[in-house]
Amino acid sequence: VSGTRGSFYSRSKRFCSASCSRSFSSSSKKSSILAQLQVKKEKRQTSHLCALLISQLFIFDLFPLSVSSGFDWGGYLKKHGYLAAPVSCFRHVPLCAQWEDIEVGLQVEVLNIHTTVMSKVYWIATIIRLAGYKALLRYEGFGDDASYDFWCNLGSAEVHPVGWCAVNSKLLVPPQALQNHVTNWKSYLMKKLVGACTLPVDFHSKLAESMKYPFRQGVRVEVVDRSLVSRTRRAVVDTVIGGRLRLIYEDAGLGASGEVLSDFWCHMWSPLLHPINWSVRVGHDIKRTDKSVDMSSHPTFRKGFSDSVPKQFKTLRTVYMDGGFFEEGMKLEAIDPLNLGNICVASIRKVLLDGYLMVGIDGVEIGDGSDWFCYHASSHAILPTEYCQNNDIPLTLPPGHDQATFTWSKYLEESGSIAAPRRLFNTDPTGHGFTVGMKLEAVDLMEPRLVCVATVQRCVGRLLLLHFDGWESEFDQWVDCESPDIYPVGWCELTGYQLQPPIGPGKGKNYSKDIKQQFSIYPIRKLGSKDKVQHCYLDVRA
Repeated sequence: VSGTRGSFYSRSKRFCSASCSRSFSSSSKKSSILAQLQVKKEKRQTSHLCALLISQLFIFDLFPLSVSSGFDWGGYLKKHGYLAAPVSCFRHVPLCAQWEDIEVGLQVEVLNIHTTVMSKVYWIATIIRLAGYKALLRYEGFGDDASYDFWCNLGSAEVHPVGWCAVNSKLLVPPQALQNHVTNWKSYLMKKLVGACTLPVDFHSKLAESMKYPFRQGVRVEVVDRSLVSRTRRAVVDTVIGGRLRLIYEDAGLGASGEVLSDFWCHMWSPLLHPINWSVRVGHDIKRTDKSVDMSSHPTFRKGFSDSVPKQFKTLRTVYMDGGFFEEGMKLEAIDPLNLGNICVASIRKVLLDGYLMVGIDGVEIGDGSDWFCYHASSHAILPTEYCQNNDIPLTLPPGHDQATFTWSKYLEESGSIAAPRRLFNTDPTGHGFTVGMKLEAVDLMEPRLVCVATVQRCVGRLLLLHFDGWESEFDQWVDCESPDIYPVGWCELTGYQLQPPIGPGKGKNYSKDIKQQFSIYPIRKLGSKDKVQHCYLDVRA
C-alpha cells in the first residue's frame, strides 16, 4: 500500500476514502448487511483452493481493534448463558431453508479486525457457537484459547467461504498474537484446510435473493385502522425493510413540519394486510378515505401509485365448509387483540366471506361492534373451548365470573349458546423447534414499529408466549410459532432495522408501563371494575 498515513480516513487510518470508511461502519443505519451485499457481486468459487489460498498469505504487525455495532447480542448471551432460537425455526426469514448447512465447526474467511493495515485483510476462523444469524468465531491457530473469540453476523459482507480471498486477490493475515505460534503458516494451513467444510459458494447470492420483496414504495393496500380495529383503511407503502412495511394512511394528514400524523408498521405476510378491494369483497367495514386531506407534499405521495393484487400476499390455508362452518353466536377462546397476553372467552359476531370472521371478547364489548376483530378461520389466534383448561393457561373470563367456579358447560347453558366445533380450528401441532428460554427478536404488536429483545416464556402447541426482556410480564404476548413478527437473533443487524434493547438497570418500577402506554397505537382496554369497562384510544408518537 502506498501513500502517507495522514491521507487515509478513520481514527485507525484504515480506509482510502471517506466513502470506504462509511461503508465499513456497521453503526450507520445505511450500512446494513443487505446494502453491502447488493453493492458487491461475488464470483462463484470452490472451497478446494488451498494452494491458491496459501499464495495470499501475508504477515503484518497487528494490534487489537474493537468494533461495536449497537446492542451486543454476543455479550448478552454469554453473560447469562442464554440460548438463541435457530434460524431454521423462522420460515419467513432469509436463508431459513439453507440454514441446515450451517453448523459448528464450519470454517470461513473473515475480516481481520486486529490490524493497522490500511486495506482490508482477512483470516481463517472456525464457528464455535451459533445463535440465530450470529456466530462465535475463533481465528485459526488459537486452538483451545478462547481469549480472542468474537461474534459476527454470518450474513455480513465480510464473511466468506474458504477460498474467497484466493479468487478475489485478498490478503490472508494472521493475528499478531499468533505470529510466533507457527513457523510455517503455508504448511499449517495446507494441513488444516484440506477437506474442511465451509459456507456454500452461493451463500451470499442466495441471501441477497431471499431479501427481495414484492412490495415497493407507492403500492396501495388495505390494512387495519390503528384507531378502530374493527375496520380497515387504505394506505400506501412508504418503506420496506426486511419484509416489514411502513404504511402511511392515505388520509393520515401532515404536521406543521411535514411529518406524517398516522402510520402503521407490519410484515408483508401479516394477517392485518390485504390487497385493494379486499374489504368490499369479503364484507369487512372500511373507512372511506377523506379526500379533503392533502398529502401531496409528502415524497411518497408525489409518485405514481399502483394497487396491490392478491398474488403479492401470502396464500392462506384453505378452509372447508362442508359439514358446517362457524356461525354467529358460537363461543370460542381467542387471543385478545387489545391485550395480547390474554386468551379470553369470545364469540363469533359476524361471518364474512372467504373464511373470515369478526370476533368479540365477551363481557367487555362496547356494543356497537367497534372493538370486534377480524380473524381468518385458519388463524391460530382463535381456539376451541376448554383449550386453556387443557393446556394450563389462565383463561380471561367476562366480568362477574370467578375462576374457581367457571366451567364452559355452565357458561354455555347460561348464555344459551353453543361452542364452535373443534374440527373448525387450526390447532394442528408442529415440530417448530422452539423451547422455553430461547432468545429471539420480536415485534411488540401493540407498537409494531418496535422490534425488541425477547424470550420464549412458554410453548403450548403452536403458541409461544413471548416476554420482552426488561419489561414487566403484563406486556407478554401470545404469537403463533410461524408468526411473521418473530425473528432470529441478528435479524435486525442483517436487514438494517433498529433493535430495541432490554431496559437497563436503575429504571423506576413503573417505567416500562409508562413507556409502553406512551407508545401504544391500539385501543387499550381498561377494567374500571368487574362490571364496568372503559376504552381508551391512545395515539401518542415518540
